Amino acid sequence: MARTSDLDRVTAIVLRFMRGPILLLVAVYGIGITGMVLIPGQDAEGNPTHMGFFHAFYFMSYTATTTGFGEIPNEFNDAQRMWVVVCLYMSVTAWIYAIGSIISLIQNPYFKQAMAQKRFSLLVERISEPFIIIAGFGDTGSLLARGLSEQNMTAVVIDADPERIKALRLRDYRVRMPGLCGDPGVPKTLLDAGLRHARCQAVVALTSDGALNLKIAVLVRLLNPEVKIICRSTSPALEDEMQFLDMVEVVNPFQIFADGLYTALNLPALYTLDQWLVRARGIALEGPTNCPKGTWILCGFGRMGQHIYASLREHGLQTVVIDPDLESVDGVVDKIVGNANHKTLLEAGIKEAAGVVAATDSDPINLQILIAARALNPGIFMAVRQNQHENEPAFQAGRADLIMQPSLATARRILLQLVSPFIQIFLEHLRHHGSPLLDDIVARLKETVGDADVYLWTTKINQVEAAAVCALLDRSQRISLADLIRNPDDRTDTLKCLPLVLHRAQESVAIPNPHETCIATGDELLFCGTRHSQRLLDATLHNAYTLEYLTTGVERPRGLLMKRFYRWSTQ
Repeated sequence: MARTSDLDRVTAIVLRFMRGPILLLVAVYGIGITGMVLIPGQDAEGNPTHMGFFHAFYFMSYTATTTGFGEIPNEFNDAQRMWVVVCLYMSVTAWIYAIGSIISLIQNPYFKQAMAQKRFSLLVERISEPFIIIAGFGDTGSLLARGLSEQNMTAVVIDADPERIKALRLRDYRVRMPGLCGDPGVPKTLLDAGLRHARCQAVVALTSDGALNLKIAVLVRLLNPEVKIICRSTSPALEDEMQFLDMVEVVNPFQIFADGLYTALNLPALYTLDQWLVRARGIALEGPTNCPKGTWILCGFGRMGQHIYASLREHGLQTVVIDPDLESVDGVVDKIVGNANHKTLLEAGIKEAAGVVAATDSDPINLQILIAARALNPGIFMAVRQNQHENEPAFQAGRADLIMQPSLATARRILLQLVSPFIQIFLEHLRHHGSPLLDDIVARLKETVGDADVYLWTTKINQVEAAAVCALLDRSQRISLADLIRNPDDRTDTLKCLPLVLHRAQESVAIPNPHETCIATGDELLFCGTRHSQRLLDATLHNAYTLEYLTTGVERPRGLLMKRFYRWSTQ
C-alpha cells in the first residue's frame, strides 16, 4: 500500500509541474506537423506533392532537437522553408521552457521527498533479515545503530532532521541501514519504515521529546500489536503512562546511572562485569571499580541528580547536595544553595569526602567541577556526567573514575535487550547470590574469553537456527548442553563460550549446568564467549554429521562410497 501511495504522489507532482510544458510541446509539434502536411511542395520532376504525416513528424523531431538531417523526402520550396523557420523558433522556445521546468521539478523539495520515500519503501520491502526500527537518530540512535551494525543486525532509521539522515548515509556500517527524513509520530511514516513487515522485530523510540516517544509507542501498539517496543524516557509521568501499554520497555538513562553507582558501591565486581559485557572502554575483569564508602557530594539536583540522591540515601550514605535551586526543594537533608565551585566544595567538606558526583546538564560545568575537586582532594572518587558524545576526549583526559554518558548508557542497555534479552536474568541472579558465585563466574569468564573481545548472542532451538538439533531431537536422541558446546575439532575440548541463561516455556534458568541440562525444541540459550566460538557453534547447529559426532563420539561416513564401505564393515 505504501509503495502505491508513494508512486501516486510522485506521479501527481510530475504532472503538476510538467502539465504546461508538455501541452506546449504537443501544441508546437501539432501545429508544425499540420503546417508541413498542408503546405504544398514539389518532387524532383517539379510535380506538386504533399508531405505525409510520418515524414512531417520525422522532420519536426530532428529539426526541433537541432539535429538537422536535411530536407526530406524532397527539396523544400520557399513556403516550406519559411514555415520551417517558424517551427524552429517555436520548438526551441518550447524546449527551453520544458527543460527549465524539468530542472525546477528536480530541485523541488516535495518532489525530492516523494522520490526519497519511494526509494525508501522499496528498500524496506526488500529486507529479508530481521530488522529494528529506530525512531530518532541523535547521539543515542547513532550509537545504537553502530552497535547493531557490529552485531550484523539491520536497522531502519527515521528522523525529522534532514541533516541527521545525511549523516546516516555517510556512516560506514557493516550492513545497509535505510534512512527516511520524516515525522516518526505519523502512522504513514512508521508503515513506510516497515512496521507491518514480517521481519520487523522491534521499534525503538529515541527522540528527544518524551511525549513524542509515548505517541510512537501508542501508534506502534495499535498498528502492530506483536512487535516489541523500547522507549527512552526521563519523565516519571510519561513512564507511568507507557507502563500501561503491553510489551513496552522503558529505558531511563538517569536511572541506569543511579543503579550503576549503587551497584558499584555495593557489588563492585558485578558493576565491572556489567560494563565488561557491554564492552565499555577501559574496563577489564582483573580490576573491579571500587567506590569508597563515606560522605558523597552531589553537584546538580536535576532529574539525574534526584535519581542519584535517592540511590545514595537508600544505600545509607550521607550525601551533601550543591545546587543553586535548592531553596524550594524539600526532602534534602544536607544541602548548599549555590553553584559548585571551590568555596561550596570546601563548605561541603570535600577534604574528607569519599566521592563527588558532577551531575549537571552542562559539560563545561561538569568538567570545571572535576578539575576543582581534583585540586582540592587529589585522591577523591569522581563520577561525572557527560551530556554530549562529541566531548568524550575532554572527559577521558579528565581521568574520572566513572563517566556517565546518558546516550551511550541508553544505547548499550537497549542493545543488550535486543541482542541478549535474558542478560538481566543473569545479572539479577548474580546480584541475589552475591560474591561467592560472582567471583566464580568472573574467573570462568576470564578463562573462557581471555584477551579476546567478549561477544553475547542468543540461540533458539528451532528449524531455522538449529535444524540439525531439531532433526536429532525428532529421533528421540538425547542432546546435553555439554555436547552442544563441544569443540568440533576435538570433542574432548569445549568451545570458548559459557551458557548464561536457558529459557524454556515460561521459565528461565541462570547459569545452567551443561552436563545436567538436556536440550529441547523451543529452548532459547544466552551465551557469552568469543565471536569465533559463536561461528563454530552455529555451524554445529546446522550440521547433522558434526552434531552426531559430538554427541556420540562416532564419526559416520558422508560420501556414498564410504557409506557402503561402512555398512559392509559393520555387518
